[in-house]
Amino acid sequence: MAVAAKEEKKKKVATPRRPRKVAVVAPPQRLRIKVRAYEHKVLDMSVKQIVETALRYDAKIAGPIPLPTEIKKYTVNRSTFIYKDAREQFEMRVHKRLIDILDPSQKVIEALTNLSLPSGVTIEVKMI
Repeated sequence: MAVAAKEEKKKKVATPRRPRKVAVVAPPQRLRIKVRAYEHKVLDMSVKQIVETALRYDAKIAGPIPLPTEIKKYTVNRSTFIYKDAREQFEMRVHKRLIDILDPSQKVIEALTNLSLPSGVTIEVKMI
């Protein structure tokens, strides 16, 4: 009897299944703001101003996320011609922050474009 049951299992053919319909959900839109400046205090003040403006219009925010500081170093001869060993070194530090605004409304975008930020602060805005 056990042999007959095994043969019946072997005879069964699997029927192909229909593919399931899966609802495709569009990912939420994001407004990615990268803020750069040479002075970290000015940068933090402008980031605070951006965050307060976004929160005023009930937007969801991720950040500010501090990104690595970009350091550019320059070496210059102190004198010309003879004293090769006498050199000065200078560096420029670029501080960066990243802010994501999730599902921004038109009011939030309009308010952010009307912001006046201090000089020396660079902003890069992207829709993702």
